[in-house]
Amino acid sequence: MGTGSSINLDTTSSHGVGEDHAGGGQLYVSLKMENYSPKGNLVPHVYGSVPLVGSWDASKALPMERESTSMWELSFVVPPNHETLDFKFLLKSKDNNGPCIVEEGPTRQFMGGALQGVARLALFRLITDEVLEYRVCIKADRVSPFDLAASWRAYQENLEPSTVRGIPDVSINALPEGDENGSSMSLDLDLEQYVVPTPPTSVVYAANLTETPRCLQHGGGVTKGDGSEKGVSVSVDRPTSIKEREVVVLEKESDPPKVYHASGMVESKSVGTFSPLQKQDNQKGLLVDRGVGSSRLVKSASATTLPDSEAKNSMPAAAGAVAAAAVADQMLGPKEDMHLAIVLVGLPARGKTFTAAKLTRYLRWLGHDTKHFNVGKYRRLKHGANLCADFFRGDNPEGMEARNEVAALAMDDMIAWMQEGGQVGIFDATNSTSQRRNMLMKMAEGKCKIIFLETICNDPQIIERNIRLKIQQSPDYAEEPDFEAGYQDFKRRLDNYEKMYEPVNEGSYIKMIDMASGQGGQIQVNNLGGYLPGRIVFFLVNTHLTPRPILLTRHGESRDNVRGRIGGDTVLSGQGEVYAKKLSNFVEKRLKNERAASIWTSTLQRTILTANQIVGFPKIQWRALDEINAGVCDGMTYEEIKKNMPEEYESRKKDKLRYRYPRGESYLDVIQRLEPVIIELERQRAPVVVVSHQAVLRALYAYFADRPLKEIPHIEMPLHTIIEIQMGVTGVQEKRYKLMD
Repeated sequence: MGTGSSINLDTTSSHGVGEDHAGGGQLYVSLKMENYSPKGNLVPHVYGSVPLVGSWDASKALPMERESTSMWELSFVVPPNHETLDFKFLLKSKDNNGPCIVEEGPTRQFMGGALQGVARLALFRLITDEVLEYRVCIKADRVSPFDLAASWRAYQENLEPSTVRGIPDVSINALPEGDENGSSMSLDLDLEQYVVPTPPTSVVYAANLTETPRCLQHGGGVTKGDGSEKGVSVSVDRPTSIKEREVVVLEKESDPPKVYHASGMVESKSVGTFSPLQKQDNQKGLLVDRGVGSSRLVKSASATTLPDSEAKNSMPAAAGAVAAAAVADQMLGPKEDMHLAIVLVGLPARGKTFTAAKLTRYLRWLGHDTKHFNVGKYRRLKHGANLCADFFRGDNPEGMEARNEVAALAMDDMIAWMQEGGQVGIFDATNSTSQRRNMLMKMAEGKCKIIFLETICNDPQIIERNIRLKIQQSPDYAEEPDFEAGYQDFKRRLDNYEKMYEPVNEGSYIKMIDMASGQGGQIQVNNLGGYLPGRIVFFLVNTHLTPRPILLTRHGESRDNVRGRIGGDTVLSGQGEVYAKKLSNFVEKRLKNERAASIWTSTLQRTILTANQIVGFPKIQWRALDEINAGVCDGMTYEEIKKNMPEEYESRKKDKLRYRYPRGESYLDVIQRLEPVIIELERQRAPVVVVSHQAVLRALYAYFADRPLKEIPHIEMPLHTIIEIQMGVTGVQEKRYKLMD
């Protein structure tokens, strides 16, 4: 409702809307009685002249409605130039049985938006001579006839029955008879004619997207393998040298491997193993503490109260479960547990960098400050890219020292970043020996918690595919024109690593065994606790490398889109119905050989109607895919919000990511409820078409495109456009189709 001006009259004021407000529009009047506790069956009523009742017959008085425990209200609309509105309050039962007690004193008059005379308490004298006094508030808001009409229209539309009530949550439209292969004359079209430019992105080797070494960025040059320098020098003010660290570790080589347990966590002496398909009877149960459910919630003696600045930095930009878990971990866990280091372990060509990149993208999307540190990038900057396989031999002391040195440089950078407020560091390297892993644990002691993530692949076809991709994409072979020569060199490098490889058996760890295909496999976990490690395990269980497309599209244009109103649940406009037909033809053409594909929609009718004409594929409704809840602003235009709720309008404008509509949602809320959708999209091995809404698709697209959280509310998501996300071993690629303007 529009509120160009308003008054609030109570016992402390006697003047209302001035003469400058006396004309134009309508007056929305609200009469309120405070602190009234029902006496028996007596309910406060109002009666009086037109337009309230039109007579002073107490039996026709209008009952006030209970707004809260002690607040009663009656609202109505009057013309502002109404000559006079006379009324009084009275107490009586709604069924007109029993006494009728009229307030004492003269008749109240409300004229031109102002209460005439002196505002006073409502005084009632009961038959027992008991006197009741109640404070009365009278508020008048000026609204235009157009605002009233729009509100009434929205009210009427909300009363209209949904056109999709008869469609079950899971449905499928059968193919027409004789059309089992999904072919049709209407599908004889060239999809490429609808392709439009995508945002400027390209497929880049994942390791090149990782953090740039800060310790190799100052001054002179990077020493290459031949002793020459190129562009960047090594910082000389690092603490303990790598040789000093190695001496400490080597002196303890004969001792049993030291296992670091986080204080206050449940220890697991055995390894819990489970399959993503089903749990075997002979397998041990997996204990994953998801926050406050730990059986030992005693604060560690090593934990200290964080300064305000550090506490602020350690909080994720998130809502709901993620924020709750972060608070619990900060208050209950050791200080080093506030920073988590995921240290990759595995032979080359096992998908470590790909897994690290996916995990980084997922954690960033959830709101955790996460960075990916690739040791190979450090090595190339320090020693050059053209290193032969002999550099990676286990019996090459110079090569071993050089590789350990760049690993220490990367670890120093990651720990320094964490001490500046970073939350999760992904340390990407082979880390193939217990000596290297012990060195990393020693460096992290008291600063961050390490979880080793070992990727094991025994499928020769997957390994061969990864090797060939490595030769094609890795900067190590960018200057090698002969593919076969690069292939043979990498095979020799792999043999060198296999000779000295030692599986992880120390500390906290996760082992991914033959998980790349998405068909079975196994995950083993040991000594894990806390909300975030639990989420990481759950994510890894559901990820795989099977190539498949995911199609994202908004619903066809709705009636509210035409009117510029947010939210609502209206049907499609004429243009929207045309798009629904075009989308059906597009999907049947694009996925004609993908009969295992599925269509996901929200529960709102504009998405269901958009997908309704698609045949031959199962359609699933997700409540999580519903548009952002605009709360009290649902059904309004942005101009109406700016006019009637200026403070809300400005708050949203300042921070669209965190702004929460009154009684509604924020973008961070939407991200939290979309996590199950992301997990299921990662788990699916067949194509999926997602028909949803602007805010929801912005959040989903940001996940796949690895866009920062702050950019999500501003991502362009046009109507009648399909965004095809191609997921596979080379990463995420994007293609856009615009079916109509």
